[in-house]
This record gives sequence, structure tokens and C-alpha cells, in this order.
Amino acid sequence: MMRVGVIGAGRMGAPMVRRLAEAGHQVRVLGRTEEKRRAVAELGATPVADAAQVADGAEAVVICLFTDEQVRTVVDTALLAAVPAGAVLIVHTTGSPRTVEHLRALAPHLDVVDAPVSGGPHDIAAGQVTLFVGGPDDAVRRAQPVLTAYGSPVLHVGALGAGQKVKLINNTLFAAQIGLLAEAAQLADSLGLAESALLEALPHGSGASRALDNVARAGSTAAFVAAVGEFIGKDVAVIRQTVAELGTDLGALNAVVDAGLGR
Repeated sequence: MMRVGVIGAGRMGAPMVRRLAEAGHQVRVLGRTEEKRRAVAELGATPVADAAQVADGAEAVVICLFTDEQVRTVVDTALLAAVPAGAVLIVHTTGSPRTVEHLRALAPHLDVVDAPVSGGPHDIAAGQVTLFVGGPDDAVRRAQPVLTAYGSPVLHVGALGAGQKVKLINNTLFAAQIGLLAEAAQLADSLGLAESALLEALPHGSGASRALDNVARAGSTAAFVAAVGEFIGKDVAVIRQTVAELGTDLGALNAVVDAGLGR
């Protein structure tokens, strides 16, 4: 079992904390208010009020925040200095590969692993969320007891930053598939076919996909975009910025991605 510190016990982080505690790890979690500390205790972890206490003695520190900006603000030099040498810093935030590279540069005494998730809180709670992992072989190996507490499959896709790149491409493709479904719904309407009938039939044909299953459960492409557009839109914005920095773009995906985001 490992000593694990966690920063970010929100919508996605809370079920991670519960899974880690149930697996027998010693888990400390940052809770800046009394209410949040009570919630952490109910998850089976030890709440602490200071980020340095999260890192104290930890063999792994898990970061599960929403944006790059939050990661760069919270995971500062003071926090990194409090993490023992040789520990593994695991970043689940979906963002730019530049962020995890920045953290590695700030803390050469640590191994950094990026492990963005594909799935939702219910997948984490079931121990079945997909993790796209980037980092050195040894660091990923040492992070396995943490990652496998809530992740399956845990896919090591390359060097540091590779996990972020795969996740961003995954979400771009997902947005593009939603865009194609939105266009298909418009075609159905022009042919006098109800979108509900289309969504009931297509999962049984060769056009079936996970994106289609999600849209069908929501009842329409518009309803699904309303539910998840903020999250996908954030990720697509990050990948557009990232690929621009690398001298390329989304190519033919651009138009269908915008359709998927309702633009």
C-alpha cells in the first residue's frame, strides 16, 4: 500500500479518493474549508487544510483539477518542494502537454506522469475509467498501484505528455462524431424522418459508435451537447492551441468539430 496525497476531490476526484481508501492506501486530501474536510473524511481519507500536508511523506501525489491554469496555480514551487524526492506526481487534468513539462522542470527531484481520464465519475466509482498515461517506464510502474485503484484499462501510450495528446485527440474525434450526428439529424429532418426514430435505429447498424450511444440516451444531439458541451469545448480549445504551437491544425476535423459543439 502507498502513502497518497490528493489535490482536487471534486466531481472526478472524490470517487478516486474513495477507491484509493477502499484499496487500503493511506490517503490525505486537501480540504480548504470545514465542509470540504468533512466530505473528505466521509470518503474514508484523512483531510488536511494545507497543500504541504498533502505532500508530506507522500509516495504519490494525485492532481485532479479542471484546467491547466488551476494546475499551474495550485501546484507551485512551494508545494513541489514539499513532495519527497523520488515520489510520483500524477496529473489527471486534461490539458496541454506543456503543463506537465513545466511541472517536471520545476521539480526535477520528482517523476511526473500525465494520466488524463476518459469516462465519468460513475466509471471511476466502478474502477473502470480509461487512463491514457504518459511518462517514463519506471515512474508509470511505480504509479500503477494508484492508477489501478480506479482505472481500467491503464494505457501507457508514451513519454511525458503523450497521455495528454491522446486524450485531446480522443475528445476532438468525439466532438467530430457528435458533429456528424448533428448533420445526420438535419438530413433526417429534410427527409421527413424524426431524429428520435433515427437514434433508435442507428445503434443497430454499421454507423453505431459510443458517441451515438450517448446521444441516443440523451434523446437528441442538442440535448447531449447541452449536457457536455462545456467539457468537450474546453478540451477542443486546448488541442487547437496545442497543435497551433506545434505548427499544425485539425484539418478536415475543424468543420465537424464546430458542428458537434453547436457552432
